[in-house]
Amino acid sequence: MWMYIGTCTGKHDGGILRCDLDMTTGALSSPVIVGETINPSFLTISSDGNYLYCVNEIQDFAGQAAGAVTAFKIDRKDGKLIQVNQQSTRGGLPCYLVIDQTGQNLLAANYWGGSVACWPIAEDGSLGEMTSFWQHEGSSVDPKRQDKPYAHSINLDPKNRFAIAADLGADKLFVYRFDADGGGLAPHDPPSTSLDPGAGPRHFMFHPDHHDIAYVINELDSTITVLSYHPSLGQLSIMQTVSTLPPNTGGENYPAELQISSNGRFLYGSNRGHDTIAIFAIDPQSGKLTAIGHEPVRGEWPRNICIDPTGNYLIVANQKSDDVLVYRVNRESGKLMPLGGPLMVSRPVCIKFLNDGQ
Repeated sequence: MWMYIGTCTGKHDGGILRCDLDMTTGALSSPVIVGETINPSFLTISSDGNYLYCVNEIQDFAGQAAGAVTAFKIDRKDGKLIQVNQQSTRGGLPCYLVIDQTGQNLLAANYWGGSVACWPIAEDGSLGEMTSFWQHEGSSVDPKRQDKPYAHSINLDPKNRFAIAADLGADKLFVYRFDADGGGLAPHDPPSTSLDPGAGPRHFMFHPDHHDIAYVINELDSTITVLSYHPSLGQLSIMQTVSTLPPNTGGENYPAELQISSNGRFLYGSNRGHDTIAIFAIDPQSGKLTAIGHEPVRGEWPRNICIDPTGNYLIVANQKSDDVLVYRVNRESGKLMPLGGPLMVSRPVCIKFLNDGQ
């Protein structure tokens, strides 16, 4: 199975890498650069497997104080990426993007800009002119990290009716009504759900089987919040907040990514600083979490984790130690078993798979 790796290139040469994941052994092939672009820190792939999109996490694009999103066509013979076009995000340091369920729109979050945006996707995979843009407002208790809004992700609900944007600076989950045909975003009523002061919500996801349950990992207070969701009303309510760290753990830590096992029984969260993967069991009725352990990442700063489409492997991208590791997922216990040594990759920050069945 092809695995694409987004990286932080800075101003250096580099871009998006591809390697092969052996589905029997979990071994990774040597990575090769397949798409040259600046700071492709987050990726997403179209459902038909023909196009890949990335953010360019920069603050100066085409003479604007903005980042960019780039569309690539995937060559299905060798996995190389052919750039189709780019569009400005109108906000600095875009850090997350997602394609809606119809495949008609790309949505992105601008971290430094504290905003979210949407573009139409044409039949040739290109991105049209921006159809919607919203500037967040608000701040919270941390004077260094929460002096203004910092939009960190945006996701669609399972019915494609609402978009939820996690804003680290405002300590809020902003909710937007979403029009797939027109690519429109409009603030919902109520427009947001507030989290604990100083939480710093980062990435958000719905449970794959229970669409009335959602989770958000909080970067600043090392927690995960469990929320109930009312699909017809687009409303979120907090049910539980748990720590991503073992009891009585000190030191600097910034959780980054969360993933749910393919059977929906376990949730994983990455700890940057503690340098572990926190493992939780998910209650099948309530969706609440129970901590069951922490697995070391054998590197530094696990910026991203990703479970492959078969559910057998969890991949960790360690940004500061410049490596990627593979773990076998135990479907019954949720535990992770490391496989082999690290694959050396310069500043890996995002993992996405192209399923052979696409």
